[in-house]
Amino acid sequence: MPLDLASHSDDSLAYSFVTSYAGVVAFLAVANEGSFAKASDRLGIGRSAVSRNVQKLEAQLDARLFLRTTRSTSLTREGELFYKNCQPGVERIVQALEDMRELRNGPPSGHLRIASAPGFGRKVVAPLLSGFNARYPDIALELLLNDRPCDFTAERIDVAFRDGHMEDSEVVAKQLIPMQMVLCASPGYAREHGLPRHVDDLDRHRCIGFRTSAGRIADWEFKVDGLPQKRSPATRQIFNDIDLMLQAVLGGQGIAQLPAYMVCDPLKAGRLVMCLAQHAPDDGGHYLCYLSRKHLPARVRVFVDYMTEHTRALDLHCLTTSIASASAPHFVSAD
Repeated sequence: MPLDLASHSDDSLAYSFVTSYAGVVAFLAVANEGSFAKASDRLGIGRSAVSRNVQKLEAQLDARLFLRTTRSTSLTREGELFYKNCQPGVERIVQALEDMRELRNGPPSGHLRIASAPGFGRKVVAPLLSGFNARYPDIALELLLNDRPCDFTAERIDVAFRDGHMEDSEVVAKQLIPMQMVLCASPGYAREHGLPRHVDDLDRHRCIGFRTSAGRIADWEFKVDGLPQKRSPATRQIFNDIDLMLQAVLGGQGIAQLPAYMVCDPLKAGRLVMCLAQHAPDDGGHYLCYLSRKHLPARVRVFVDYMTEHTRALDLHCLTTSIASASAPHFVSAD
């Protein structure tokens, strides 16, 4: 009987695909779980089947993907490279499944994991979540406050709020509002100690500093004669929490450079006064960030749209409106 070459070719392709697909699924499960036993539990198949599928994949690739001992399983260099190259495809498959599930089930739903710096998270993000929940009750929200930059993939973060100048090309960064940095003190401090008239006066004042997650004390930024300047004044008090800094300033303990969203209300109420407004640095930005994807899951898309609209509606720009009170003649520099 003559050999049907076309049929034979199709069968080989189908077999190759099935073998590769099963091997890739098994490989990813072992890589994520760290062991063949845990991978078999995750996939709901026997450990021998997981091992067999990985071995077939290794034979196809002609490369060893795991280093296996009686106590541990780890990726080889080839395995690390293969895992890295597989991840985008896996994420797109998961995204496609979620999109189809959302289309089938109606309104946006699922779990949304959000990261933010503590100050911005407490002052701006958290108060808006109740309104979002009311509009999208099928979306479960998890807000994580941390001063360090998040790892979207490792921490499974869907959306992050970041401050400052964005330089990360791996994420989409949408500016919500400008980030103004404001030097301020309480009226009581100003009456007792005066206010600095120039950045060179800072070392004669009781400065309150912020220690970053990296362990260093953040510089204060200014603009002098049209050029940016960074200063590191001697500090009397140091905090690693921006809310505690604000409380110290409100209590008359010293002066500090704080983001506008933290001090707008106290400035308007007269509980704080601004100084060195003429040397305020150029605005940075408060950004809403997410991994670069062509098609966002519906739950992420509606959250981005909602937070953008409602954050921009807040009155958090206080620099220009508060210059007059910062320059009030009854507060003079302490010489």
